[in-house]
Parts: sequence; structure tokens; C-alpha cells
Amino acid sequence: MALGAAGKVLVRKKFTQKQLLIFTANMQTSLIGMEACSGAHFLGRALRSQGHDVRLIAAKFVKPFVKSNKNDFIDAEAIAEAVERKNMRFVPIKTDDQLDLQAIHRVRDRLMSRRTAVINQLRAFLLERGLVFAKTPSKLRDAMPEVLENAGASLTPQMLHLIEILWGEWKMVEQQIEQLGDELERISAADAGCTRIRKIPGIGPVVATAIVAAIGNGAAFRKGRDFAAWLGLVPGQYSTGGKAKLLSISKRGNVYLRKILIHGARAAVLRIKRDRAPIGAWLDALDLRAHKNVVVVAMANKLARIAWAVLSSGEEYRPLPNKLPA
Repeated sequence: MALGAAGKVLVRKKFTQKQLLIFTANMQTSLIGMEACSGAHFLGRALRSQGHDVRLIAAKFVKPFVKSNKNDFIDAEAIAEAVERKNMRFVPIKTDDQLDLQAIHRVRDRLMSRRTAVINQLRAFLLERGLVFAKTPSKLRDAMPEVLENAGASLTPQMLHLIEILWGEWKMVEQQIEQLGDELERISAADAGCTRIRKIPGIGPVVATAIVAAIGNGAAFRKGRDFAAWLGLVPGQYSTGGKAKLLSISKRGNVYLRKILIHGARAAVLRIKRDRAPIGAWLDALDLRAHKNVVVVAMANKLARIAWAVLSSGEEYRPLPNKLPA
């Protein structure tokens, strides 16, 4: 749907992706708004190459403009209204490199979930036959060769066959995860932004590549606090009548990036040498008044803000030894 200057409907028609690119190639350069969804980044780059001003909007910011019932034309009209708002937040169009990195992370995350499912199923089958192992996957992995070698007394031939299938799947998935981890290590070592933020305590190749894949150079955010809020690492708020009411963290934004950033923060909180690190005094003070999980989330918030500052400035990470972080 195309709207004129006064909001008058100029075009009301459905297009396939190919038809849309042909249509826009023959029209004057315009402001084009799209809902950020699958395929939107490709289409956004294609339309920009034609000279159009393309802006992607998150679906939750389009929803308030939807009138009455929902259909494709009403959604298009809502997007057209939302894209002209001066204070609207837009989604940056990702590059091919960012999309490749994002795809690696998504495949790796799915394989890790699959590995967990295989381990749980394998453990459950063995438990039904009286074979009990410690909870850690390493204990079960170390015991598997002996289980398969001496399984005659505990497992039927059919169950032994299934256990062998699961054991083979486990090793295959483990190998694939390691290969993707090596690929992330290689990419992070070659990318300038990743190399800079990897110097921050708690940020390794996995977290660094995930951050760069999500925000690039951080230009979409005005400051580090905005990035931390987008990740859902700030308290949710339900305030009214001048009475401030803060809740637990909002958990908005990129769920995967928030998860691995918190894992990195937990490692930093446990292993950082607080007597030497500039952030050590802040952590010690926070430990005295907050639960350990709150400390970890606060550290994740801090790491996100520092990472944004390093990416947006283009400078190296330089900890200040004689100054506590804000």
C-alpha cells in the first residue's frame, strides 16, 4: 500500500517479492517502511540499492497503529503510519556478514539443544536398565565405552542397538558444535570489532560475534544504557501517579544474546581478580548488598554498555585502574 502526502491511498495492491522489486524500480525514490521479519533485511538492501529510503520497524511498534480487525492491507496502512513518526525506533538493516554470523549462532544453539535432548534420552534409557551415572555429561561420556562393551548382562540386543545410535548421534553433534565454535573463533579473530570487545573481561569469541551480529557498530543506539535496555538487562517498570515501581529485569529484546552475555558475566564475576581489576571494588560493594544472581545480571549490564562504547567509538578497550566504573 502506498500513501500520499495527505495520507491518501495511492496504491492498494498485493505483490510477490519479485513483482515488488520490479514495481519499485520504476517509481520515484520514496520512503518505504517494512515490518522487521524474515526476508526483510534482504528486501531492505535491495530497495536501498534502488535509491529508496528504507526503514524496518519491529512488529510490536506497528501493532498500536492497527485499526479494527487485522488483514494485510490494514497492516500495510499501519506500517505506513508508523514509519512517518518522528520518534519511532527503527531496526538497522543487517549486512550479509551479520546474517551469516547470526545463522552460525542459531545453528549452534539448536545443536546444543539437540545434544542435551540426546543425553537426557540416553540417560533415561540406561536408568530403566539399572545403569545410573552422575548428572554431568562428562561422567556419562567417559562411561559410554564401558557400557557398550559390557552391556550384555544389562541391555537387550534391541536396546543396545538404540544406545549405539544415540551414542553415535551424540558424538556427531558434539563434533558439529566444535566445528562451529572453531568457525566463530576464526571470525572473531579476523573481525576488528570482535577483536576489540574480546579484551573486555567476560566476553569471548562466542559473545563477541553474537554482539557484532546483532548490532554491528552499535549505531542504532544513542548510548550503552539503551543497548542494555534493548537486551532486557534493566528492571521492568510499572509506574503511575508519580509512584515509581521497578520490577525484575524486563527480558526484552534478543533472548539468545542476553543468555550468553549473562553466562559470560557469571564467568567474569567468579574468575576476575578483584584486587587488580578496576571493576573489582564495584563488584565487592555490590556483593555485600545484593543476591549473587543480581550481581551477575548487573555485571552483564555493565559488559553490554562497555561493549557498545568500544564498538561505537572504534577505540580499544582501556580499563582505568584508578577509577571505579559509573
